[in-house]
Amino acid sequence: MIFKEKSIFITGGSRGIGLAIAKRLAKDGAHITIASKTDKPHPTLEGTIHTAVAEIEEAGGKGLAVQMDIRDETQVEAAIDQTVKTFGGIDILINNASAIFLAGVCETPMKRFDLMNQVNMRGSYMTAQKALPYLAKADNPQILTLSPPIDLSPRWFENHTAYTLSKYGMSMCTIGLAAEFKDKGIAANSLWPQTLIFTAAMKMIGNIKPENCRSEEIVADAAYAILKRNSSEPANTGNFYIDEDVLKEEGIKDFSGYAIDPEKPLIRDLYLSD
Repeated sequence: MIFKEKSIFITGGSRGIGLAIAKRLAKDGAHITIASKTDKPHPTLEGTIHTAVAEIEEAGGKGLAVQMDIRDETQVEAAIDQTVKTFGGIDILINNASAIFLAGVCETPMKRFDLMNQVNMRGSYMTAQKALPYLAKADNPQILTLSPPIDLSPRWFENHTAYTLSKYGMSMCTIGLAAEFKDKGIAANSLWPQTLIFTAAMKMIGNIKPENCRSEEIVADAAYAILKRNSSEPANTGNFYIDEDVLKEEGIKDFSGYAIDPEKPLIRDLYLSD
């Protein structure tokens, strides 16, 4: 029960990878804030902050549902304050909230460009900034961001420059946070899937078949393994972890249980060289 009564703040998290991580930590009895926009049922996306909290508590944790637009500084500050008042502090921040729009420069409206950069890069930076005073007081404080290793090969820009800029912005936050706060014992790392994960966002993109993807549980198990490491150890901060590699270090050799269809080939995720 490593995370029993640990206070964990997750941006997004009403569905998908964020919710899977929350439920994995909830098995230890963690106290988890789901800070997301979805307060009422969405016409096409399943899950709300309230259904997420219900699943967290069913898994064994304690949940707090906070409606929050990550682009709004006042709302982020209020969500952090509510978490601290409810759970007594913040031990772990998970930057999970993300917006995606895969299109070329001429096909990406500036409204979409702004949304991705405000949610992805600015949101991760701002939430970390507001949480850091409380993380500094925590035992084994961690920041985990769902973002890829930075590869400046043109192949990762030519078809979706705006999205790549926003995700690499999140990754650069990891680099900066790890460097700035390593002497304070606050670990900052990024985590990215080896293969496509069939989430609600993936369903919206279209033409991706679930049988060529893995489930969110592989990322959740990798996150659990990362977050239990000692944040004060220099080797445990500033990393760009890949879920499969993390679990191999944990002794896992068979990943077939994470595949939606173990008989079908898996599609490698973006930003990972062949």
